[in-house]
Amino acid sequence: MPDPLVLIPGMMCDARVFGPQINDLSRDHAVHVAAPVVGDTIREMAAHILDQAPARFALAGLSMGGIVAMEMARRAPERVNRLALISTTPLPDTPAQAAWREPQIVRASAGRLDEALNEAMSPDNLAPGAGRAPILELVHDMAHGLGAEMFVRQSRALQRRPDAQRALQKLRVPAMVMCGAHDGLTPPKRHETMAALIPGAELVTLQDAGHLPTLEVPLQVTIGLRAWLEMPLELR
Repeated sequence: MPDPLVLIPGMMCDARVFGPQINDLSRDHAVHVAAPVVGDTIREMAAHILDQAPARFALAGLSMGGIVAMEMARRAPERVNRLALISTTPLPDTPAQAAWREPQIVRASAGRLDEALNEAMSPDNLAPGAGRAPILELVHDMAHGLGAEMFVRQSRALQRRPDAQRALQKLRVPAMVMCGAHDGLTPPKRHETMAALIPGAELVTLQDAGHLPTLEVPLQVTIGLRAWLEMPLELR
């Protein structure tokens, strides 16, 4: 029986951001979804999810979920037997990026969550085409389910997140780094650098996707995750 798979959604997302992958992979994997919603920092969020996770598991994170996943792998390398990082970054916020979040936090705190979301997740960060509209509608629906206070808390956690580059260099598990060619939030160049840090990592760039490839090109992401789940564990 394969080890369970733990999926960590991105900022202001729930299990639906992995919906197509859950539908497919749950046929032969025990799939657990753990959104980073408990804790005020990336470290606290990672610790909480680890407390709830199986003893050993495969781990995949999207965007903010990837940042939490990197911290989980750093804290419990003996429990994470493989790692997939999608549309994410190991770098901390720069002062400019931290300042960019402040107006969003103010808007969300003032009851203008949609405005904050529109700035945090611009349509231009998705691949062009008619598929953008339903994905953005789902993003807003997921976000409203979590609420403005969660937007503020997750934004603050991202502002204070640690640098994960050294931890990636120490990884000794099968790893996949996946990104969309149209991702402006975490561009492909950043994923190339991230993949180069991880010994033996596979880099996958999806030409028809942006920041949310799990929804933009779900079949391609599912194929990629299945290939990653079948990688031999010989790196251990």
